[in-house]
Order: sequence, then C-alpha cells, then structure tokens
Amino acid sequence: MCIGFPMTVIEGDAFGALCERRGERRPVSMALVGAQPAGTKVLVHIDTAVRVLDPLEAAQIDDALEAVERALAGENVDHLFADLVDREPQLPDFLRK
Repeated sequence: MCIGFPMTVIEGDAFGALCERRGERRPVSMALVGAQPAGTKVLVHIDTAVRVLDPLEAAQIDDALEAVERALAGENVDHLFADLVDREPQLPDFLRK
C-alpha cells in the first residue's frame, strides 16, 4: 500500500520542487501538477506530487496519519477526528439516492 503525505512547496518549477513536511525537506517531481507557488500544499506519493490540496484537506490528512501513529501506540485519537465525532455518518453525494 502506498500512503500519500501532504507536503508544502518551498521552491521549484514545473518539473521539480523542494517540499517540506514536519521539518524534512525532499525533492519532489511536479510533472503531474505543474509549477506551484511556495506555500502550496501537495499530496506526495513516492516523491511525486499527485494533487494540489487545500489547507483544510491537508490538515485532515495530517490528522488521520497522526491518528494511525497514536492508535498503534494505544493512545486516544478522538481529538484528531473532531469533524466526525458526535455526528451521524453521511454518505457522499454520489452514493445517495
């Protein structure tokens, strides 16, 4: 299974960029998303940006990844899913009748 990580573009062009996540900087291929300005969040799989993320989506993915780490350590993760706790689950629009 391949897991994508949100990263922030530091600098680059349409072919490659230096991106950062949690203090780690890596060269990332931008061939699939094109040049992005510094500060843009991108979803990175195997050192390739596959999609541009809005800040909310990037934060939700980071929270989910942190939840996996904490759950494996036996810690509570409810606070990382504040948008899901205490509400009835909803189907996506395309699955509703």
